[in-house]
Amino acid sequence: MRADAARNREAVLRAAGQLFDAADDPEQVSMDDIAAAAGVGKGTLFRRFGDRAGLVRDLYEERAQRLHAFLEDDRDRPAAGTVARLMGALLRFKVENRTLARALENMGGASPYTNSSYDRLHSRLEDLVVEARGPEAAGFLAHALLAATRSDLVEHLGDWPEERLQEGLSALVRSVLGPESS
Repeated sequence: MRADAARNREAVLRAAGQLFDAADDPEQVSMDDIAAAAGVGKGTLFRRFGDRAGLVRDLYEERAQRLHAFLEDDRDRPAAGTVARLMGALLRFKVENRTLARALENMGGASPYTNSSYDRLHSRLEDLVVEARGPEAAGFLAHALLAATRSDLVEHLGDWPEERLQEGLSALVRSVLGPESS
């Protein structure tokens, strides 16, 4: 990638991130707003990201890198405890990136289930569920655990303190994997 293209990409992602972080509703963040905040033309956005969905996916993926690093860091720990830590980290990520996560999950058929972050999280959770309780329904249970951190649910429960959300999530993980998963 050319140096100016890389700078533009970084400026666009930074501006988009700031706009999504400041917005209450993902629909408040337009491509025009992002281009203006980044100091680039709207055409630059479409050439680099294709459309708004592409930009949202790229920003989400960039921010989700911490979660993916977490998946690698916990490879040698017991499965049940790893699920609890991973789900807690995912919930914190969704709380911290509320509007961006809603933007991704509201895009329709391309999301939230057909993006690489979801695929990686689901695959790792499925492996952990198999390790903790066996293969029966492991794929479904991994999807069900991830559903507990969907941004629309996090938003619906937005007036709950994060500790209460974490307690509920921990109870769900224990009910799926057993008491040793705390």
